[in-house]
Formats: sequence, C-alpha cells, structure tokens
Amino acid sequence: MIQRDYLIIGSGIGGASVCEAIRQYDKKGSVTLVGSETFYPYKRWMLSKQFLRDKTPAPKKLTCLEEDWFAAHKIETRFGTVVTQFNIDRRLAVLGNGETIEFKKACLAMGSRPVRPSVAGIGLGNVIYLRTIRDALALREMAQSEKMIVVVGGGLLACETAASLRQSKLKVAVMHRGKALLNRYLDPETATWVTEEFGKHGVSLLLGSALNGFEGKTVLRNIQTKSGERVPAGVAVVACGSEPSLDIVRNTPLSGPHGSPVSEYLETEEKGIYAVGDLAFYPDRLMGGMRRQTHWENAREQGLIAGANITGKKRQRYEQIPYFWTEMFDLKFDFVGDFVLPPTRIELNGAYSKGRFILRYFQGEKLRGIVLCRHSASDVESAKNELRQAVAK
Repeated sequence: MIQRDYLIIGSGIGGASVCEAIRQYDKKGSVTLVGSETFYPYKRWMLSKQFLRDKTPAPKKLTCLEEDWFAAHKIETRFGTVVTQFNIDRRLAVLGNGETIEFKKACLAMGSRPVRPSVAGIGLGNVIYLRTIRDALALREMAQSEKMIVVVGGGLLACETAASLRQSKLKVAVMHRGKALLNRYLDPETATWVTEEFGKHGVSLLLGSALNGFEGKTVLRNIQTKSGERVPAGVAVVACGSEPSLDIVRNTPLSGPHGSPVSEYLETEEKGIYAVGDLAFYPDRLMGGMRRQTHWENAREQGLIAGANITGKKRQRYEQIPYFWTEMFDLKFDFVGDFVLPPTRIELNGAYSKGRFILRYFQGEKLRGIVLCRHSASDVESAKNELRQAVAK
C-alpha cells in the first residue's frame, strides 16, 4: 500500500494550485496528484478561444505547470489515472490500476463534466463536447471537412466556441432554446445586442429551438428540434451546461445536490478533506448565500487557499467577489458579482453602438453585479472594489 501525506484528486488548475500552495507551506510532506487526463495541468479556458482558432495548435502553449516543476518539488503525478473508490473512514483511495493510496489529507478537485441531454442520437459520431485538449483537436479536424457546424447552447462555452469557429471562416449555427444568447447572465436588451453581433459576423441563429434529438445511422446528419424542424449538420458541439464530477463520493457527506459542501475554509465536514473549483459548494461571505462557480479564476484562487489550509500551517477563509470573463469576436466581457437573479434595475454607462460600456445590475437599491464590455484590467479591479464596498453597507 502507498502512503501519502496529501492526495490531490484532479489535475486541472484547481488541483495544480493546491500542489503549489502545499509546497509553499510544507516542503517535505509527500504529495500525489492523480488526474484522468494524460496531460499536465493546462489552461482549459483557452480551448474554446485561441486554441480553437490557431492555424497550428500547440498543446504545450496551454500548460500552466511544467513537468520539471513537479519533479523539482517532489510531487508524484499519476496522469491518465482514475480513482475508482474513495473510502472516507479508512482514508483510502483505489486507483484504476488496482493500487491503493492511504492518505492523511485529501483535496477533491475533479472539476465538472458536460451535461449530456437525454435525447436520441447522443452517441452518434460527430456529436462532441468541448472539455479536453483531445476534444478540441477532434473538433478542429472534423470541422475542416464539414459544411455546417451547429453549436447547441447559448451560454458562455457555446458562444465562445461558435465565435472561434466562425473566426476560422467556418459555417456555424447556434441552436438555443432561449430568445437571445447569454440570457442567463445579461439583461434582455444587452443579450439581444450580443445576439445581433453574432448575426453580423455571419453566425446563423436558431433561437427558440429546443433540442429533440440527433439523427443519423453512425454519424450525425440532422438535428431535430421539438417543433419538428430538421437542421442539416455535419458536426454538433453540445454545450448545454456542466455538472460537478462527484461519482467517487456519491452517497457520502462529500456530495450534495449542488456540489461538494465546504466551509469558508474550503474544508468538507470530513476533517482534513477539502474541495475546490467546479465542484465546491461554498458559503459566499461577501455576496451572501451558498455558491458554486465553474470558472478558471475561481478554481485557481480556491486551490491556493485550500492548499495552504490543508497543511495546517496557515488558516484563511475564501473571500472573493465572484468573477468571470469571456471573449467572442472582438468583444470581451467581464462579469463581477452575482448574476443568479435578473436585475430589478439597470444602469448603463457607455453605448452599445460604440461596443464599450458598463452595466450595473441592482436588486432593489442593492448593487449586485457589474458587467464591463471592452474595459481594462484596472477597470475590472475598480468594479470589484466598488461592489465589495456596496455589499458591505
């Protein structure tokens, strides 16, 4: 049996950041990082952006921690490896190759996985998701030989993917059950403006179209909507949301309906076991309530804090204003704050016609969110400070 002081499950940016922080506060403790992908931790957020647009994609450009770093810091890596069993009471993890790791402390950083719609034909060839480097490479290869690519979804990943494919001069359509793109985060007027921008860039818009299934014998030929329409397509990219990857801790206190519940220190109710990133359901000390975020910056910051806390050498709370960003065509949006509920009042500074503006979203008299379009990093920091002061009142 293998014995380790720390076991990190998940080799995305969350797991990698945990390793960084552990080594900052504990130079000697034994650490094993287990990940299902064969790649070293990489910048997953680039897959739907620059990586998809590059003429000659280089996976090495995505790497956030090199192989040499892990070797220099004496962190054992087990990539291309899954954890099949996780025993909380005995502090044991069984790997896919049959090996068992006995650990003192652990951090769950398995991230999320794409939601697979419950429709016919989901297993057809050329119906793909965009989650890993392999997915992105497969999409690039398929896209070059197909006449029409349909992106199913209207959220961040769907819009980024559609924009990148269109910038590569491919014929692209977006199928979304809503009436406008990004309608989960933006007010109706702004979402409509964004949608019109996609149309101006040559993206076909299939709005108000609910997915009913994929048609074809072995590979995709048509996408069927619930209204009975059949849309010809050679490739479908399904981007209908994500769900936390909690299979190994299902039916335990480490798994809940909204993710893995953690304290303000990112520790689960099982002492010494932490959770970060896409699967951590944490108390938001600034905005209030419980929250789960699925964005790179959140996973990075949580990993650094959990990694420090897990060593016992430092004790700090996770207190961050929620933040994420996106880019599509020549637009870049920064979202600061809480966008769960639609605003009751909106303030617009700037103009849609100029493509540069700031939106402030209010619930009653309380500022809850700020959206910046084409603004600088310093403006984003100012927005975070503004919101932090507003919620403190």
